[in-house]
Amino acid sequence: MGSSAHAQYKVRGTVYDSSRLYPLDAVTVLSTSGKGALTDLNGNYEIDVTEKDSIWFSYLGKPTIKFPVLKMNDPLHFDISLHINIMVLKGVTVMPRNYRLDSIQNRIDYAKIFNYERPKLRPTMGGGAGGVGVGFDLDEIVRMFQFRKNKNMLRFQERLLQQEQDKFIDHRFNKQLVRRLTNLTGQELDSFMVLYRPSYQFTLASSDYEFQSYIKICFGYFQKTEAKKEKAF
Repeated sequence: MGSSAHAQYKVRGTVYDSSRLYPLDAVTVLSTSGKGALTDLNGNYEIDVTEKDSIWFSYLGKPTIKFPVLKMNDPLHFDISLHINIMVLKGVTVMPRNYRLDSIQNRIDYAKIFNYERPKLRPTMGGGAGGVGVGFDLDEIVRMFQFRKNKNMLRFQERLLQQEQDKFIDHRFNKQLVRRLTNLTGQELDSFMVLYRPSYQFTLASSDYEFQSYIKICFGYFQKTEAKKEKAF
């Protein structure tokens, strides 16, 4: 794999459940040099390593042993199965709502509100018998004095923008993902969703790895909090 101690390589592969039939997504892949990755919906991963590195896998807080890169027969096809059984519901197909299409349609339906701007005095150029003159747009002047209408439009715009941001958070921070990463169900899952709902700014800016790492870290805090509650009783 090369002689340079600082040379960078890639390890690729697929993570399966114990039957080796079903790929696992959202599995954390870590290296001893501090790099990290997540498996995608097809269980595939790719992580940067050095020849002195080892990698290991973690799912639902349970890590595997470490695998030295130098001992891998084929680092570009390093597949692994975890001791996890996936329950498969046959004959049931659920088509999730498409967040992107819903968002685009919402923008179309409320284009007038989303594109609304506070009235401003805009100079206009006009020509007359005396030559070119500078004036102001009369329509904008009229709009400026429609205080109630302007205020209502701005409030409606703010409400639509807030709803759009909330829907985006719901799209990424959804129960299916959180359940898969934490194994929480029922009331505990509901409480976690409320307590650790991320901000719009973080949800927008974070990568999939950062976002799912956030959920796993919060789950650690949640477990400690629940343990303290049990001790109190």
